Formats: sequence, structure tokens, C-alpha cells
Amino acid sequence: MTALAFPSPQGIPRNISPEEWSVRVNLAAFYRLAAIYQWDDLIFTHISARVPGKEEHFIINPYGLMFEEITASSLVKIDLDGNLVEENDYGINYAGFVIHSAIHAARPDALYIAHFHSADGVAVSAQADGLLPLNQRALAIIPSLAYHDYEGIALNLDERARLIADLGDNNYFLLRNHGTLALGSSPGAAWTRIYSLESACTAQVRTLSIGRDKVLIAPETAQVEVRQQINRTRKPVEGSKSAYELAWEASLRKATRHSPGFDR
Repeated sequence: MTALAFPSPQGIPRNISPEEWSVRVNLAAFYRLAAIYQWDDLIFTHISARVPGKEEHFIINPYGLMFEEITASSLVKIDLDGNLVEENDYGINYAGFVIHSAIHAARPDALYIAHFHSADGVAVSAQADGLLPLNQRALAIIPSLAYHDYEGIALNLDERARLIADLGDNNYFLLRNHGTLALGSSPGAAWTRIYSLESACTAQVRTLSIGRDKVLIAPETAQVEVRQQINRTRKPVEGSKSAYELAWEASLRKATRHSPGFDR
């Protein structure tokens, strides 16, 4: 599955390939969507994407722009050692480099990675039981959800090995006392996963507000059934496009309506 391709209204900059430009536009839209859903945190969280090509490069937000300001051309390209590939007025958030470089290097399928500090995501990351099987969305996430204990602000390079060991081959990550993370092999996969994780965290915070003793945990048989259902073969009546593709195309339309200009 590939991301949607986008031409540049002013033409693609000479130093950027059409393939990279398409990734940049998709990533800029991802940032705008996060702002629309209020999952941004001033300038302090990050979404990244691997740059197509032989070089081990990825793009991430400039450290100083808010998510609603991000455009395709403003994204910063760096390598896995933290070196800027191109000149930039802002630089990057070093903690973002530590987390995202670790995952991009270890997971070839992690073409897009989103990490947020939302209020509900941070709240659930600090709950001893983590994400509970309280609702359908959580049940679909839990089989591929990993946890990483808090070690302080992610500024130490040696934490990368422990991050990767804890993540394993999972696609959802709760960074304890810190926030949420999800990854995918397309913008649609990463966006749908972080949307689902954030929504499940919000549902849990609201559910537990009535008290833990009044909460209904999903039956074990239903939990097993959901684990089987999420890997089912799609029915022909559902169409040829995956749910990730459909959700991303719909989300791009939303970003275009509510936050235009990301494709500059």
C-alpha cells in the first residue's frame, strides 16, 4: 500500500524527488490533522517519516513551529546519527531524534511514526494497569500494544536499545508517564493507529471517572474473538481499498477543508 501522491502547486523543489515530496505532503497533513484533533503540545511532540531512497534519512518537524504551521517544505531532513541533511533555521527536538531514529533504524516497516503527549494518553500511560479491555477499540489495540518504563526525558542515546527491545514487533506503544506512540508502513496505517490509541485512552479516562468498581471489563471470550477478527480476510463487499487507505483519504479531505496549505 502506498501513500497518495501529490504535485506541488509551485512545482517540486529541485533538491527533492517526486517520491520524497509525496511523503512530505502526507506528513505535513498528518501534523495538521493532529492539531485539528488537539493532540499537539505546543512544539514538543513529533511525527516522522522515512525518506524514500537508499540513504537512511527521515523527516521530522522543525523545532519551533506549531503543528498547524507545518508545511511539506518546512519539514527537516536528518540522518540516523542526528545530522541535518539540509540547512534549516530551526533545527529539531533532540528527544524526538532519539525516539524516532531508534524506531526507524530497527523497524523497516516503520515508515511513519507518531508520538503525542495528549492529556488522556499521558493519563493512561501513568495508570499501573495500562490500557484496559474496556471497549471495542481497546480490544483491537491490546494484542499489539507494548510498554516502555519512564527513564526521564529521552535525551540519552543508550535508551534507544531499551526502547526497541520493549517495542518488539508491536505497532502501538505506551511510554510510561510520558505519552502515546504508533507506527505504520503508510500514513494511513500510522494515523489510524494513533487515532485509535488516543481514542481508546480518552474512553478509558471517561469510563474510570465513575470508579473502577463500577466498570465492566469485556468478557474474555469476546477479547479472544476480537483478536481473531482483526486478522480476518476482508469481504469483497467492503471494496478493494484497505481501511487504512479509506481512513487516510477521508482524513486528507478533512485536513484540506480545515487546515489548507500543508502542501506548500
